[in-house]
Amino acid sequence: MEHVCYKVVVNHEEQYALWMEDKENAAGWEDAGIAGTKFECLEYIRQVWIDMRPLSLRKAMGNTEMSGKVYEPTTLREAARHNQLAEYFE
Repeated sequence: MEHVCYKVVVNHEEQYALWMEDKENAAGWEDAGIAGTKFECLEYIRQVWIDMRPLSLRKAMGNTEMSGKVYEPTTLREAARHNQLAEYFE
């Protein structure tokens, strides 16, 4: 069985994605500095990507920092997206 390694990538809007470690990043995406199993990478994303809004929207709304705050989704769609990673492994 082949061992597959992943990495976490992030774009200029501070949106995160899972990427194959041995593949070149897509245009506009940079390494976030985390690599490992699929579970480890998804868990990292779940912990750090607490505000699903793109950076440009957060700036427009005057709210670029979530430090010390608990993320509370405002719509069912947003809640589903936020919880999707955690539910993936249940």
